[in-house]
Amino acid sequence: MKPLTQLIEAALFAANRPITVEELQTLEPESALADVRTALEELREHYDFDGHAVEVAEIAGGYQILTRRAFAEAIERAQFAVRTPRLTTAAMETLAVIAYRQPVGRAEIEEIRGVSAGGVLRSLQERALIEVVGRSEGMGRPLLYGTTPTFLELLGLRDLAELPRTEEFSIALHPHKPEASDDGQGDAAASVVAES
Repeated sequence: MKPLTQLIEAALFAANRPITVEELQTLEPESALADVRTALEELREHYDFDGHAVEVAEIAGGYQILTRRAFAEAIERAQFAVRTPRLTTAAMETLAVIAYRQPVGRAEIEEIRGVSAGGVLRSLQERALIEVVGRSEGMGRPLLYGTTPTFLELLGLRDLAELPRTEEFSIALHPHKPEASDDGQGDAAASVVAES
């Protein structure tokens, strides 16, 4: 490995958040952004080729060394990883509205959810998952909210384009229908489920 690649590996290993290419360039200021990107690709290939349990992942506009998904469940089960506090249902719903409608104001969020959103918005701001991104041109010029890089990091996304499309939700939300079998018992089983 080249010295720049080793330096980047050390920085990514030590960091507790995704690091941008520009930040990595400050490690060796005489290197160009293209050199940093080449070193990142060399490091990624090294981890992939040698079958390491970690990988260089591009998340929230930066890069981070993470455990591969294949090992994540075992590590979580052993409770080695630091757990972030779970979001409430209200926080998840509000975060979803903001993610898909941003920039969005409090009134629109409350109209969609049907409940007051002030406390939830404060909580999401305190956790740095959302931020004020501007003001509406409407009466009173209400604040508009959008998601932050911390939101992308929490979900393991590079950018908002990686969010599931709303069309995919309608497929995921349909109940599973058992396939009818040739012996006619599939219909009887379905009617028992429907009656209970």
